[in-house]
This record gives sequence, structure tokens and C-alpha cells, in this order.
Amino acid sequence: MSSQTPFVDRLDPLAPPPGLRGGVFALGNFDGLHRGHVAVIERAKTLAARLGRPCAVLTFEPHPADFFAGHSVIFRLTPPLAKAALLKRLGLDGLVTLTFDAAFASLPAESFTSDVLSRRVGASAVVAGYDFRFGKGRRGDAQFLESEGARLGFLVEIVERIVKDEAGSLDAVSSTATREALALGDVRLARSLLGRPYFIEGEVVRGAQRGRKLGFPTANIALDVSNRLRHGVYAVTLEARGVLYGGVASFGRRPTFDDGPPLLEVFVFDFDGDLYGETVEVAFYEFLRGEEKFASVEALIAQMQKDAQAARAVLNDEVRQ
Repeated sequence: MSSQTPFVDRLDPLAPPPGLRGGVFALGNFDGLHRGHVAVIERAKTLAARLGRPCAVLTFEPHPADFFAGHSVIFRLTPPLAKAALLKRLGLDGLVTLTFDAAFASLPAESFTSDVLSRRVGASAVVAGYDFRFGKGRRGDAQFLESEGARLGFLVEIVERIVKDEAGSLDAVSSTATREALALGDVRLARSLLGRPYFIEGEVVRGAQRGRKLGFPTANIALDVSNRLRHGVYAVTLEARGVLYGGVASFGRRPTFDDGPPLLEVFVFDFDGDLYGETVEVAFYEFLRGEEKFASVEALIAQMQKDAQAARAVLNDEVRQ
């Protein structure tokens, strides 16, 4: 990250945040920040270094699918705060977030390039993925963006599709493919697509204290309502207060007890204390089993002990804990 320009996140600016005018902007929604997104961002960083310009992401909120539906319909892989945190880790100088509303949805493609990219943010260059579409009716595409860059005086680079590099698949890496993998509980495939383990951030809240009574005290986190991760038990890590712990997590409705609202419950290995009110990060490494209703509490405890052993084995192999 540039030492002269602090990382900033500004919603719908009339002008770009200080220090970003004339910068190189990576364009897109970037939900998930998967390997394809990272390729776009890395290309933008390389171009910015060559031009001696700051580098930032220009994105949109809410997600267009949610706006057109009028409510939350998309499984958000990286809600806004998580997206901003990941972008900062990637060494960018800033994040510009435009409000996706009725006015923006009706903006012609030519107005997006001339009014937003050229006039409002003063882009010296933009980088986008091969499938980036913009403007009313999604009329703007990569070829149109290149022609507009030539007309308006900013450079344009287009990044070709990134494909999966495991199992010989030639499917393009995408947010949709990642969502589908997570809905099936396939967190290994999701990690291949994302280039890192899938993770959530959330505040630890008080639960019913059942885990403590069963000998498995848990850190409980209510996930975003859009989250469609498969209900079940996972090997995870939990980062809190700058320390990384291993753990085993159950995500679901607790059918043995109450079939309540979905909740992520994490039993943190080798941890003594509580995390109430703390914001933690939970990363998913392996799907261990689906959610089950047990005939007795004793049967549940026996299975939880097996789950903890299985999770420790996975994490010993995956993260060398």
C-alpha cells in the first residue's frame, strides 16, 4: 500500500476520496474476492505501479440482484465490511463504493464511463474482468469499455477468465460457482475457487448455554441472513484478539433441541474464557457431516467427541496446529 495514501472507503462520492483522483481502478462487484477477482486487482496494482498512480477498487452496494428483487436474495460471500477488510489486506490504496439504486440502474453505459469513471473519479486507467457488464440493460461490456477508454483518454485492461486448477475442470472461477459449492458444504472446492478458505466475521453472542452443560462450550455467531452454507459440522479455525485457534463448528437449527433460527456454534480448542461481544473470524476447512437429530443427549455428546477428534485431525494436516 502506498505510504502517502491511507486506505479509505467512501460511499457514493461526488469526487473520489482524497489521494485517489487520477488513480487506477479495478471495476466490479467483487463478492467473494475469488481468484478471478484477485487477478483483476493484481493487474490493476501492476499497472498502477508502472504509472506511478494510486490503486483502488470501484464497486457497488447493494448487490444488483438484491436491489432488483427489493430484498436480500443473493448469498453474500463477502458482506461490505468483510470485503473492505480483504481489499485492505491486498495492499490497495482505497475503496470507492457507489450506491446501486434506481438512478444508477438506469444510467446509460456511456454515462457510466464519462460521468463516473472520467469526471467523478478521474480514472487514469481501469481494469475489469472479461465478463464485466455495466450500464442500463447491461449494455456495456469489455469491448465497449475499451472503446470508451480510447475516446475519453483512460487506459483499459481486460483480464481473461481464470479457470479452476483442480480436477481438470475448465469451468470459469466465479462467485456463483463458489456459492453453489458452499450450499453443498464443499468448502474444499470453495477454497480452490477463492484461493483461501471461506470465512465469516461476526460478533459472539450469548446462546442457550447448552454446549457448556454438555462439556462443549461454544462461541455462538448469527450469520448474515443471506448465508446459505449447508447446515452441518465443520473443521474450522477461529481468530480472536489476534490469536488463531482450531475448532469444530456446527451450523444449523439444533434439531435435537429446538429447531431454532440458524446459528453458528464454534467449540474452540484449548481456549479458556469467553468471547462475548468480540468480533471473530471463522474459516472453514472441512465438512465433517450433515446436521442430525439424535435420539438422546448422550448420543449427541458421543458424536460431538468424535467430531472434535476428526476436526483436530483435519486441522493438524491443513494448518499444522
